[in-house]
Order: sequence, then structure tokens, then C-alpha cells
Amino acid sequence: MKDANESLQKLMGLALANAGLKKALLDTRMADDPMDSFCSIACENGCPITVGELFVLNSLMCSNMLKSTNGGATYPIDDWSDAYEMFMASLI
Repeated sequence: MKDANESLQKLMGLALANAGLKKALLDTRMADDPMDSFCSIACENGCPITVGELFVLNSLMCSNMLKSTNGGATYPIDDWSDAYEMFMASLI
């Protein structure tokens, strides 16, 4: 998922430097399909990422956090696995 992470990092930098892009990304939270809208805007701005790649990132983050819990957790915490929401929180 190196490419997806690189795309998200690049997109964050672009959004922080461009108020219009930042607003467009934040506005995806109100779209009928927020993640699809987010990915479309990302691709339009040279940061290719798909909804599927976001889901894979979610799964990897959750799995890695479960492995890093002392003694190993038996279930994931819902808030652990949302790359889109974590991006949005970082953007605000």
C-alpha cells in the first residue's frame, strides 16, 4: 500500500497549500458516497487512489494496531480502521 500512502501524503500537502482543494475534500463528507467523491478529487489532482485501496489501508491499520496491543487484542476498535476519516481529521 506504499502507493496509496504516498498518494494520501501528496494530497494532504496539496490540500494544505490550496484552500479550494481543501474545501472540496472536506465537502466530500456531505456527498452521497464520500469515499468515492474523495477518490475522484484525489485522482483529478494527481494523487491516484481508489476506494478499494482505502479499504485495504483500513484493514492494514486495524490489523497492525491489534498486533501491537500488549497481549494482543481480541477484537478491533471501530475507530481504528478508517483512513478517510483520519485524513479528514488531519486536514481540519
